[in-house]
Amino acid sequence: MKRVCIISQHFPPERSGNASRIYDIAVHLVGMGIGVTVVAPPPTFPTGSFPRRWRPAEAGCVDGVEVIRLWTWQPASRDSGFVSRMLYYLIFPVHALLWFLPVSRRYDVIITSSPPLFTGVPGYVAKRVLKKWWILDVRDLWIDASISLGFIREESLSERMSRRFEQLCLAHADLIGVTTAELGRRITSRYRVSTAMELMPNGVDTDLFSPTCKGKKRQIIYAGNVGHAQDLENVVRAVKSLNGPYDLKFLIVGDGDVRRDLERLVESENLTDRVIFTGVVPREQIPGMISESLVGVAPLKNIENLEYAVPTKVYEYMACGIPFVGCGNGEIARLARESGAGIIADNTSEAIAEVLARLLDDPREMERMGRCGREYARKNCDRRAVALKLKRQIEMMRWKNM
Repeated sequence: MKRVCIISQHFPPERSGNASRIYDIAVHLVGMGIGVTVVAPPPTFPTGSFPRRWRPAEAGCVDGVEVIRLWTWQPASRDSGFVSRMLYYLIFPVHALLWFLPVSRRYDVIITSSPPLFTGVPGYVAKRVLKKWWILDVRDLWIDASISLGFIREESLSERMSRRFEQLCLAHADLIGVTTAELGRRITSRYRVSTAMELMPNGVDTDLFSPTCKGKKRQIIYAGNVGHAQDLENVVRAVKSLNGPYDLKFLIVGDGDVRRDLERLVESENLTDRVIFTGVVPREQIPGMISESLVGVAPLKNIENLEYAVPTKVYEYMACGIPFVGCGNGEIARLARESGAGIIADNTSEAIAEVLARLLDDPREMERMGRCGREYARKNCDRRAVALKLKRQIEMMRWKNM
């Protein structure tokens, strides 16, 4: 039996999009006859949401997947500083490498999921020193996004060193997985890449995320990371402008770095009865919360370096049969057009309010868009299909070894 080791910074019970993605793909691979070990830190994200753990390593099994938790520094609060976060990101891949070295003979393929960029450390050593097959799963242009959001200075030493390491990873991996075609184009335009690329979208579990029979509530929903890349402030102000005629509530499901700032905005706008923060909830509850909502929102900020992104939440909205209102250009706009399930608004509260009002005034159109989204997600974005594509690549590597 082929055995695969997946190195990921996030894994359930964390609620991030990539935690669920890695879980779903790992479980599907096990169901297809691939032995899978996932190596991850103790649950940490959103930072401050989980208790710190101090054991060097913990082993367990989740739905047939072997899970190894390796100690790393865990930031203690949502607003942890730069040093604390970097320790979290840097200690884990070093620990993962030290764990992998003595057990490497057990595995045929190593998969590293980025971001963060540093998960590539054990993959690079496994490839160059141990001669293992290496699949580099790239979900995000982490360096570019960090510069755009002000976390890294352009042309700084941090940027230059990070780009050199990213170039090494891209040059030596045996396969590069990308979540969107635009992400692949941007990688090849910036870096020297001769490695084969495979489209592996974030996708969605269309069995778990499916329309329910619950009645609709007068609410829109955001389900995901409450982070810097999301233009949630303008959605809040849009909801305020729709208060009178539409009696609308805005449900924010999740947690993240900017939640407290957003809560302060809601209080200052006297919207505490209209904007509801649920915090992190069990994954199994989210499909029902989406299905009973009228519209899902995915408001990416208008930043050029985010144009390659399609947030996981968009696939979840479509799979649950509700339309989405997005902000941003590039891949999210392409998906809205191609699926017929979404509308893109400019990054202003007025534009978002206008699009929401247009949908709320046309229940038949919302229903049509919801059906289109469900059908598109089922045919094109199911995570079992992503796992099957990955299995085929792993099997091809097996034949190359013979």
